[in-house]
Amino acid sequence: MATTLNIIESAYRATIEEQDDTVVWITHAMKGAGADLTVLLRGNAVNYAVSGQQAPQVSFGEWQQTHAAEIDKDIVALMTKGVAVYVSGEDLVKRGISLTGLIAGVKTTDREGVLDLIENHDRVWHW
Repeated sequence: MATTLNIIESAYRATIEEQDDTVVWITHAMKGAGADLTVLLRGNAVNYAVSGQQAPQVSFGEWQQTHAAEIDKDIVALMTKGVAVYVSGEDLVKRGISLTGLIAGVKTTDREGVLDLIENHDRVWHW
């Protein structure tokens, strides 16, 4: 079976209207269909690996979003399905995110580790 490295760099895409990041959601769906996937969080998406996030409810006029995105829980669910999740250590440092605040089981990697991930997967998708 071909392996796919799913690099997520653009963060919080469609999270207000959909309650999910679209790329994280499609990763769940593909894993459920039997795909062999690994996730690498880079750029602003490293925030997805922070445990205990709580987005406030949003309202526009009469409409109120009552189910805010819980992307950290979505990441935990991916890992429960057997998807390895990596996060760029350099991007964590740039954003002042401590390793102690990360979801248990998320693996950090450096630039060389990213190259290894790319080399060891048949396909690379970058979002």
